Order: sequence, then structure tokens, then C-alpha cells
Amino acid sequence: MLKDLFHYSFLQHAVISAILASIACGIIGTIILEKKLIMMSGGIAHTAFGGIGLGYFLGIEPMIGALFFSILAALAIPQIQAKTGTSSEVIMGMFWSLGMALGILFIALMPGYPPDLPSYLFGDILTVTSFDIRVMVLLNLIILAIISSLYQQYKTLLFDEEFATVIGLPVSLLKNLLFVLIALTVVILIRVVGIILIIALLTVPPSIAKIFTSNLKKIMLLSSCLGIVFCLLGLWCSYSLQIPSGAAIIILSVTSYLMLSLFLKIKKPGKISISKES
Repeated sequence: MLKDLFHYSFLQHAVISAILASIACGIIGTIILEKKLIMMSGGIAHTAFGGIGLGYFLGIEPMIGALFFSILAALAIPQIQAKTGTSSEVIMGMFWSLGMALGILFIALMPGYPPDLPSYLFGDILTVTSFDIRVMVLLNLIILAIISSLYQQYKTLLFDEEFATVIGLPVSLLKNLLFVLIALTVVILIRVVGIILIIALLTVPPSIAKIFTSNLKKIMLLSSCLGIVFCLLGLWCSYSLQIPSGAAIIILSVTSYLMLSLFLKIKKPGKISISKES
């Protein structure tokens, strides 16, 4: 594969996308895990499928449609929950199903042959295009710029939301902005691991990183590095064994977490405690 990397542009795109996806995943995945927004992320990810279907129906780039639907869901879910008082889990479940249903409907209304949807549902890192790379770079820059400039505010929000409110931080604005960043990360990950497998890549690397450190910055950095390792190993398995790349990446990452947890459990009996950052 290393020799082929210098000859085939699709492999170069795959490696670049793996790195870009891992950076976004390490940063936003850490916040998702700390803030317990896993279901919210899943709801946004599945809603994005409606945008993919709309993109194909209108004849525009599906990733643009996914970005639009993801941001719309990220902003609409908390607003509907606040105004109606409905449980956020219920609203997320509705958006989860609605996005998938709209995607199916738009694709069914298309004339001619249906598009290749498995790559969006389950990921295919070997099909990433130069346009996808440009979108990933732009979204990564936005994520890095916002998190780096608002790091202290988000750190306070993560570990004590009440204190953040008392000291006058714009908690509502910060949360809505975070939801938008989750939407951007979802779009970055769709082509790498697919809509259905996104949650695993958002949560597994930060979960492993938290075993070794409780420092927020270090968790983000280590999560990004772990994501790169899992994505590149999954890419190698996919290319060498001719198996789906998204599945390979997730199987490797989840298996690594389970084996590490089991090893630490055997080595040091008792519950593995993961403390918060002081």
C-alpha cells in the first residue's frame, strides 16, 4: 500500500481525509463525551441523510445538502425542546427518523438509477474526492479557530455549567455554537466512516484517551492521534483485504478499547476511575 500511495490519488485523498477527520473527531468528540451529547450527535448524523438525498434530488453536491440539514437539526433540536418542553431524547429520535425518511423519499423521487448510498451510510474512505478534501479542510479550520479562541469558556461550560452562568458567560450561545460544530464534524466524518458508524469514532478515541489523562487539552490531542492511527490502520485493512473501510476502522477502534479496558481490569482489579480535570 505504501508504494501505491505515491501513484494513486484516491489513496492520497484517503490518507489526508483520515487525518482531517481524526483532528475534528478528537476535539469535538472529547467535548461530546464530557457533555454527554452522544445521542444529540447521533440525531444530527442521521438527519444529515435527508440532506444527502436532497442533494442528489436537486443535482447538487450531496455533502452540501448534508451540511445544510446537519446545521438545521443542530439549531432546531434545542429550540424546539426549549419552546415545547418536550424531552430532548424524543425530539432527537424524531429528527433521527425524519432525516432518514426524507433521504429515502428524495432518492425515490429521483429519475434513473439510484446513487451509491452505502458509502454515505457505512463510509468508504477510498472514494473521498478532492472536493470532499476541500470541504474537510474548511470545516476543520472553522472548528479549530472557534475552539482555540473559546477554549477557556468551553472548559468552564463543560465542568460547571451553573458556574459559567453565574460568571456571565453566554451559555445558550456557546451551546448552540457547539451544536453547530458537532454538525460540521458529522459532515467531515460521513465520507470516512458513514452516518451509521459516526458515533463510535466520536466516542471511542476520547474514551481511550481519558484512561491515560484527565487534562482536557491532552485528551483532545491524544484522541486525535488515536483517531489517525485507527483510520490509517482501517484504511490499510480495507485496501489490503477488500473490506468496507468504515467497518474496519470502527472494529479496530472498539476492539482496541475493549482489549485495553480488559487488560487494565486484569492488571489492576477494581473499577477503573477516570477523574475530572481539576
